[in-house]
Amino acid sequence: MDNPELKSRTKLFARRIIAVVRAMPHDRVSNPIADQILRSGTSVAANYRAVCMAKSRADFISKLKICIEEVDETALWLEIIAEENILDPKRTIPLHKEANELLAIFLSSINTARNNN
Repeated sequence: MDNPELKSRTKLFARRIIAVVRAMPHDRVSNPIADQILRSGTSVAANYRAVCMAKSRADFISKLKICIEEVDETALWLEIIAEENILDPKRTIPLHKEANELLAIFLSSINTARNNN
């Protein structure tokens, strides 16, 4: 169940989220959003590592669902950051694209796991 490429990719995603948070202004609006995206964006990698250690197919699916929730939440915060001009959208668009790609991979993995009885 371990996928070293996806493990690396999710870790890089977390590091890129950290860079975005560091670039955000420190003000009343940005600070809570920075906290939220930092938590959700970095937890994608942490939770994917838990997926790699799943003990059963059901555990694998359950842990992947957490990854899906976290990457989807991260995509929301990236949208808000861009739409509210907290950062230049050029900074968030590539990360938003990666979030959507990770979401698609996780959803596909769940479907594969469910269909491989």
